[in-house]
Amino acid sequence: MQTITCAFCKGRGKDPFEIMSKEATCQVCGGRGKVTVAEPHVKCAHCQGTGVSPNSRNVCTACNGRGVMSVTDGKKVCPECHGTGRATESDLPCTKCGGRGVI
Repeated sequence: MQTITCAFCKGRGKDPFEIMSKEATCQVCGGRGKVTVAEPHVKCAHCQGTGVSPNSRNVCTACNGRGVMSVTDGKKVCPECHGTGRATESDLPCTKCGGRGVI
């Protein structure tokens, strides 16, 4: 979170249009002159927003990365990786964004 000057009243804390009265407080900041806003979220360039460190995804050992397993009557989706071919529990979090995917 970040505290910035209220753009509506320009930090004065008073209603800039003086509609109610000259002493009315700003509707946006409540007379404080500052507002707290969430910092903008930018997708992490290092992990492309996945939250996983690049090149840390290991191949599923149950299906050898194929995502399916051969059974007697055909093929079925691998129960370990759910068809992704990757061992999800071994993914390492991105070192730049801490695994959040955003900076």
